[in-house]
Amino acid sequence: MTLAAIEAVLFDKDGTLFDFAETWNAFAARLILRLADGDDLRRHGLARALMFDLEAGSFLPGSPVIAGTNREVAELIAPILPERGIEELESLIIAEAADAPLSEAVALVPYLAGLAARGLSLGVMTNDSESVARAHLRAAGIEGMFDFVAGADSGHGAKPSPRPLLAFATATGHAPDRVIMVGDSLHDLAAGRAAGMWTAGVLTGMADADTLAPMADVVLPDIGHLPDWLSGRGT
Repeated sequence: MTLAAIEAVLFDKDGTLFDFAETWNAFAARLILRLADGDDLRRHGLARALMFDLEAGSFLPGSPVIAGTNREVAELIAPILPERGIEELESLIIAEAADAPLSEAVALVPYLAGLAARGLSLGVMTNDSESVARAHLRAAGIEGMFDFVAGADSGHGAKPSPRPLLAFATATGHAPDRVIMVGDSLHDLAAGRAAGMWTAGVLTGMADADTLAPMADVVLPDIGHLPDWLSGRGT
């Protein structure tokens, strides 16, 4: 099947629609500071659990936070904060994440309008919570541009399971092999492959091209290069 057969695009959110480092490093630094509450040992313990470099102010490439769910992040830090339950920590993380400083990978309103003008159905599937995803999309003025928005808590599961991707295909009425999954992590691409979809990796997350290439039909610098590739003009 050729690229011309693609009828729908499903995007990851963080590291794909929004640059990961620009958006989430500041969030993590703020979260660690808040949870440590002046205790330096806790601050360093939280940073180790999240694989966050306090000196550089950035996540390490292998951090489980990059593709993890808010629940998984809460479980990572719970042993350091035994006085707080996992449910409380998850709720706190969701509340903090909703206010994360967003940095668009490209100017999203005209970009998404261009894809829609080609007749493509558009969706977002993130391992973040759906409420946070919608808050971010709303803040960027693009929530209404998507036919489908799902998070890890939307009832379809989380990536790398193909289930939430197949839910998008079903909801929009497209066969999986006519959908392309676009993401910045192996979780995104593995889910796409398992769902029988096309896969495109982007380099606005923490993974490099060599990491993504084995699971991707193409690796692009950012989502802005996708339209040319779909038209057969890209690499």
